[in-house]
Amino acid sequence: MRAFISRLSLAAASALLFLPAGASAQNASAQQEIESAMKAAFAAAQQGPADVKLGDQAVVHLPQNMFFVPRFQAERLMQAYGNGKDPSLLGVVMPKSDEDDWVVTVNFDKAGYIKDDDARNWNVGELLDSLREGTEQSNEERKKRGFPELTVDGWVQAPKYDSNTQRLVWSVAAKHKGAEAGEDPTVNYNTYALGRDGYITLDLITQQSLVPKDKTAVLALLDNLNYVDGKRYADFDSSTDKVAEYGLAALVAGVAAKKLGLFAVIAAFLAKFAKVGILAAAALGGGLWKRLRGKKADAQQP
Repeated sequence: MRAFISRLSLAAASALLFLPAGASAQNASAQQEIESAMKAAFAAAQQGPADVKLGDQAVVHLPQNMFFVPRFQAERLMQAYGNGKDPSLLGVVMPKSDEDDWVVTVNFDKAGYIKDDDARNWNVGELLDSLREGTEQSNEERKKRGFPELTVDGWVQAPKYDSNTQRLVWSVAAKHKGAEAGEDPTVNYNTYALGRDGYITLDLITQQSLVPKDKTAVLALLDNLNYVDGKRYADFDSSTDKVAEYGLAALVAGVAAKKLGLFAVIAAFLAKFAKVGILAAAALGGGLWKRLRGKKADAQQP
């Protein structure tokens, strides 16, 4: 337990470096809330194997080697780090093994029914060019705010859509300009399951070098996610249901640009859980998530 608290305090100290000047008097209480939020998250965790309800939309089967932190505790954890509420957050999934160092955020965006016909003709090269252009444009704002500029290297996973299952997967590689060649940035490996009312996202957050290994975890979750009757993509009723204002291609380019663009105004590490922190871990130093997560076994000890 002592080792767990020590690691947790180190994570808290790292995050609190980003608090505004004059906030040092609040540091002790902020650290205490972070520790309490972490303990509450582990205490409320639903252990796999289990079927986890995702609101009124779907059920995902949780494998034996994972656990799920429910919305309330996950949201408290984010707020402990100074982040606002994310109304789309449903919870987070983490591995039981201390040998694994990843997290999957689970969100539902009630955007409406997303037409997927443009996926037949999209050009992944053009999508990447759009991302790069948007990132360069937003770099001016980053410089004004004193944040490092970003550059988009390419796809970690080029957008891939299965029209039979309405599943989308993609991931972009981004880093700070001037970053050393040997850096191993944190990336979001994004997966989507389209439904009648919107889409559920399962976003894997890990280091880029570990994507080939860690993506099996989120893909297993995606394969075992099923919308309930009445909420499936096939249940769409054009006479009554809302249609999203954008198609599938815009979901990739637009959402990715938002993630990269909003990075400039995110200070705390757990802003990743709001789906915007492609480089958040890099900003706070390597291994912060490992220190934050700590040993689950220690957390469960009295």
